[in-house]
Amino acid sequence: MNGTITLTIIKPDAVENGNTGNIIAAIQAAGYSIKAMKMIHMNEREAGGFYDVHRERPFFNDLVSFMTSGPCVPMVLEKADGNAVASFRELIGATNPANAAEGTIRKRFAESIERNAVHGSDSDENALREASYFFSNLEMVG
Repeated sequence: MNGTITLTIIKPDAVENGNTGNIIAAIQAAGYSIKAMKMIHMNEREAGGFYDVHRERPFFNDLVSFMTSGPCVPMVLEKADGNAVASFRELIGATNPANAAEGTIRKRFAESIERNAVHGSDSDENALREASYFFSNLEMVG
């Protein structure tokens, strides 16, 4: 891989609402290359492991329940011309879609702060950890 990476997950609400293709199109239009992608349906152990950093937070159980409610689409994204993590967080917008900027993915596709369409890594270190949670090196292109 030649650029920096981030991990996103198209969450169960966006998959259920038929927005997967539109979200992928918006990501690619913003200059990201997809290095790995698959559709999965996480169980409680898998979702709890991924969101373990939030285990002590009051929203943890609701988050795990939501993320196991249907299929989701994790993807490793690469951005050749900049910081993939920071620019992707700008592309997706604020966690609460009511506060997200016009044109962002969450403004366009999220339903609420809980059903917010997509996950985005919050640091370069977490992007690498999160990518390896869902994908082996053999599954990543480039």
